[in-house]
Order: sequence, then structure tokens, then C-alpha cells
Amino acid sequence: MSNALEQLAKRTRELEKALETELAEKRKALRYRLERKRVVFEADVAARHRAARISLTRFLARTRLSIVLTAPVIYALIVPLVLLDICVVIYQAICFPVYRIAKVPRQDFIVIDRQQLVYLNGLQKLNCVYCGYANGMIGWVREIASVSEAYWCPIKHARHVSEPHLRYHGFADFGDESVLEKQLEDQRSKLENTPSE
Repeated sequence: MSNALEQLAKRTRELEKALETELAEKRKALRYRLERKRVVFEADVAARHRAARISLTRFLARTRLSIVLTAPVIYALIVPLVLLDICVVIYQAICFPVYRIAKVPRQDFIVIDRQQLVYLNGLQKLNCVYCGYANGMIGWVREIASVSEAYWCPIKHARHVSEPHLRYHGFADFGDESVLEKQLEDQRSKLENTPSE
């Protein structure tokens, strides 16, 4: 990776850390803390949340019919999502040990905690569980795919890639055959028996 790209990657990591610091400050302002993955709000905030909950009946009454009618289409995606999840678990269990790559932990990506918000009704909580699973699982699959791409074909594309994964900028430039073998060695040595970045 060129020095300029290394500097940009370093700056990106610094910005991510700054974002985490800001989120921690926001937690303080919203007056909650995490205890063993459980969210605990201060008592007066929890009472305010309970008072703000909209009943399921009222929630459904103000929901457009077209939204209600499309809900089965949205929830039907759970079938391919779970199948993809199972296939990727099997892929990672079989292939990553052979490649000597550390497995990408699911719990780092699939975060399901919004159902702990007492100002949400049961249907809103179910929707949040579904979205947390679906988006987290897709992020987890993307990370596993990025590790696989780094291992097998660390070459940038000729065309622009919208929102490439974090490893992408360290790949060999498209059309630069002189660095491919070294790039493969470098990427594989970075991945061998190390946790995902």
C-alpha cells in the first residue's frame, strides 16, 4: 500500500475511534449504561420511556395499508437470510481452518438490543430484532467475503467500487502484474491466524 493510502487508512481508524468516543458521550447524555450486554437506563428515564410507548392498536391504526400489505414480503426474506447464515457458518468452519485464517465472530456484527427499549411496542421490537439480525448478518457475511477476497484475489477493480470494504485499499492496483505475487503473500500473512480487523 502506498504511503498516502496508509495515511488515509490510519486517519480512517482514528476517525472511527473518535466516533466511538462521541457515542460514549451520547450514552452519558441519554443516561444509560451497558451491564453485561444489557442496557440499563436511569429510573426516571425508564419511566419516561414507558410513558412514551404507543400501543400496538394505535400504532397499527396510523400505519398505511400498503405498509401492512408489504410486511409479509419483508419478513419472507428471513428464509434466504437464515439459509445464507447457515451456508456461511459451514463455509467458515470448513475453509478458514484450511487457510489458517481466524474465524470472523458473529457477535461482533449481529447486535440485537433495541428490543430493550421500553418505549417500543411489541411489533416495533420485533421489527428491530429482524433488522438487527438482517443487517448484522449481511455485515458479517461481507466481512467474511472480504477476508476471502484478500486471501484469494487482492486486486482492485478497474471501475469505481462504492463503499469498498476496509481491506480493499490495500489490494494491488488493477493492471499491475508486477506486484500480484507479493500482494498475495502479504495479504495471506496478514490473515494467517489473526482475528479479523
